[in-house]
Amino acid sequence: MQLTGKTVVVGISGGIAAYKAAQLVSDLHKTGAEVHVIMTKNACEFITPLTFETLSGNRVSVDTFDRNFEYHVEHVSLAKKADVFLVAPATANVLAKIAAGIADDMLTTTILAARCPKIVAPAMNTGMYDNPINQRNLETLRSYGVQVVEPDSGLLACGDSGRGRLPETSVLLESVYRALAKQDLCGLRVLVTAGPTREALDPVRFISNHSTGKMGYQLAAAAVRRGAQVTLVSGPVSLAPPQGAQLVPVSSAAEMFQAVSSRASQQDLIIKCAAVADYTPATTAPEKMKKSEGALSVQLERTQDILGWLGAHRTPGQLLCGFSMETRDLLENSAAKLERKKVDMIVANNLRDAGAGFGTDTNLVTILTKAGAEPLPLMGKDEVANQLLDRLLAMRQR
Repeated sequence: MQLTGKTVVVGISGGIAAYKAAQLVSDLHKTGAEVHVIMTKNACEFITPLTFETLSGNRVSVDTFDRNFEYHVEHVSLAKKADVFLVAPATANVLAKIAAGIADDMLTTTILAARCPKIVAPAMNTGMYDNPINQRNLETLRSYGVQVVEPDSGLLACGDSGRGRLPETSVLLESVYRALAKQDLCGLRVLVTAGPTREALDPVRFISNHSTGKMGYQLAAAAVRRGAQVTLVSGPVSLAPPQGAQLVPVSSAAEMFQAVSSRASQQDLIIKCAAVADYTPATTAPEKMKKSEGALSVQLERTQDILGWLGAHRTPGQLLCGFSMETRDLLENSAAKLERKKVDMIVANNLRDAGAGFGTDTNLVTILTKAGAEPLPLMGKDEVANQLLDRLLAMRQR
């Protein structure tokens, strides 16, 4: 996800996990965001400001009374510029100060002055984290609207094992993405299907396709970020499920039909992005089929048409979106599918178009509705996901 034009302020306090913030700042900078780092003096004992200046391209702020800056009140300037403020790691000391409104260094002064979304990622010894005083401070911060990223559990630097580890960089990045996303899907229930299905020939072999699930997973992630309650029904893929989505793993087309049809009536929006097999073996051999001379003939039968079933059994007010991948006659085939399946939107792409095939990070799609066809330019699948959600939300609001 690109954050071009956004300003992210990262606060780093004095814990051993401060070294992990280097990867965080680097990854944020790669998204196109303008990244500013504020460190406490204790944090400088674990990692140098020069590291973050190199990674962010901006001077690191440490001393409230540093005279080597332009003529403006620096903590107020950064507070005004910030689109989101993330403190990672956040020590018990810094959490207590923020909760109490104490502003005695550059980090606490700036976050107190900031009006943007605020996120804290606690990292400390398990005993400190579980201490009732620290838990009370976290509850206070939550009551003020501060997002708390829960720490991981595991072996800590002090040798103890338990809660208190700074989460992985991907988790911290996701918290920033969510904080910056518009919350226009709050209260909506969204079901997304993704990935391929596998139709078993025997215990070893199966029929499948080249889908990697990237488009569907980006749709689920975008919907979660925008506040939706998301169910992701996924075939076998190698992707980590989006944080905050309920994952329902399936393998075959029959399993996907059961997972979708049993949940369909509770959904406001269903997006069928999965590449579901159209045919499945009529019988599955109970043991591995041995190789023999000559050709092998396998009888196939049609699988349940999930999108067609949804179109025939939709609930009032429910929106349905399907995908159509073609190799020829893209608009004609996709328009026919829109009508035949009785859905609101078909997202069509051509496997032969550069950047639009399986496994790519980009997509080139045309959106078909009853109003006509709207081609979108080549863009990242995360951008495509948000474009589709924008249009589905607009249809819902008509």
